[in-house]
Amino acid sequence: MSQVEHKRGRPYARIASRTFALLCAGATWLCVSILVLLLWNIVSFGWDSLSWDYINRFPSRFAEKAGIKPALVGSLYLIGLTALFSVPIGVGSAIYLEEYAKKSRWRTLVQINIANLAGVPSIVYGILGLGLFVRAMQLNRSLVAGALTLTLVVLPIVILATQESLRATPSTIRQASYALGATRWQTVWYQLLPAALPGIMTGVILALSRALGEAAPLVAIGAATYVRFLPEDIFNDEFTALPLQIFSWTSQPQKGFHEVAAAGIVVLLVVLICMNALAVVLRYRFSKNKRW
Repeated sequence: MSQVEHKRGRPYARIASRTFALLCAGATWLCVSILVLLLWNIVSFGWDSLSWDYINRFPSRFAEKAGIKPALVGSLYLIGLTALFSVPIGVGSAIYLEEYAKKSRWRTLVQINIANLAGVPSIVYGILGLGLFVRAMQLNRSLVAGALTLTLVVLPIVILATQESLRATPSTIRQASYALGATRWQTVWYQLLPAALPGIMTGVILALSRALGEAAPLVAIGAATYVRFLPEDIFNDEFTALPLQIFSWTSQPQKGFHEVAAAGIVVLLVVLICMNALAVVLRYRFSKNKRW
């Protein structure tokens, strides 16, 4: 291409670039506007039902007496148990695949399957949890069965996030550790994990945030939608969660239940925002300690 033709093409390239940037910005602002509108609609609809009594009350057949305490406590139990199961297994699996497993067809096959499992609909894990944990292992419709089912949902995400964090760690850290005579385990435990910790914790908290909002797997394993007690035995007691309680209220024809459902959505959003804010704070604090 001659210089004259190249100069003539510059204005068209600039116009195309600016047009594309404007379209992307417009799409972004459109999505943000729709999100703000939905949030405003939910908050305004359920604001009158929000109170400390609402959070501290048990569900009721009457909308004005309905509360969300068992669902909130059940969700916190679920997230705690899911973290207890998914973090050690997910981080350990990622360390093995990234640092110990040799390059082979088996490793490639496992890596492809993990990536594919991260995109599987959560209802599939719910059916698997029903057959494996509820029936085969006879855990009944308990908190442990629900937490193990949610662990299946978030485990691929935790593994992939941990692997990406380990890959982002500079190779010079490994080389320096080996040069000083450290073993592979010492290198992983004392050097790689602290350096990759911000990314790992961010991925874990975001994965748990997804688990907190899942309703389909819990419906599949037969979790209750109406519970008037707090679970004490995690292996036997029935439980409910915020998404299930909200789903139960929205299915009622009375307008009052729709208002308390909107208030439940606000509570769920507050918990999710707190978890995501915790991820940002932890990432920032641990990133300040990096020196490379």
